[in-house]
Amino acid sequence: MWAQRFAGSLLRSRIVPSGVSLFARTPASSLSTAKGASVLLKSAGTPASRQIQIRGLHNLQPRRRKYKKAQKGRVPVRTGGSTKGNYMAFGDYGLRVKLGLRLSAKTITAIHATLKRKLKAIKDLKVWLRVFPDIPVTTKGTEVRMGKGKGAFDYWACRVPKDKIIFEIRGPGLNTELAKDAIRQAGFKLGVPTEFVIRSEATKQPKKDEMPPTTIPFQHAK
Repeated sequence: MWAQRFAGSLLRSRIVPSGVSLFARTPASSLSTAKGASVLLKSAGTPASRQIQIRGLHNLQPRRRKYKKAQKGRVPVRTGGSTKGNYMAFGDYGLRVKLGLRLSAKTITAIHATLKRKLKAIKDLKVWLRVFPDIPVTTKGTEVRMGKGKGAFDYWACRVPKDKIIFEIRGPGLNTELAKDAIRQAGFKLGVPTEFVIRSEATKQPKKDEMPPTTIPFQHAK
């Protein structure tokens, strides 16, 4: 649920009212900086329900959860033919995983830092995060006897299925060679085979009417 809510969000910490550009320069008097690097753009007559929050990279965790701990679970295997998240939706270049894995928030931060470092020369670079760590992972110390309840919380993670695009990038002057090298360097952080994806007619998000069927039509035996 949280991954769907925050998928495709820019990795910036800012709360802006609807109708205002996320990259527009605002005077210092209209910005109120809160502890934790969250920025709130105050606008007269703008209700709080219309404000859009862009989650910051330093705060990759859900705002609230019903339960503090969760079962381990398994990485989903799409046996029904689902293609959700397999297409390019925002950027021009993307990073796709070829095997399912459990991705931690620390790894996501490391990948983003690699992309920003390799593409530092690109002005107004945009990075989209297509997954969000919303699952609490617990651990127990070494040489601990069985029982005594579940371990303590350790970090946030998300389950990423096979062939899902986890990062997308776009920027003025960003060519294919530079983007491919940055994606290759970022893929080393994952530990699974990755793929460099270029936005085209075959990889961009199709319309709802053009989506392939998720299941094979049932045919009666003759």
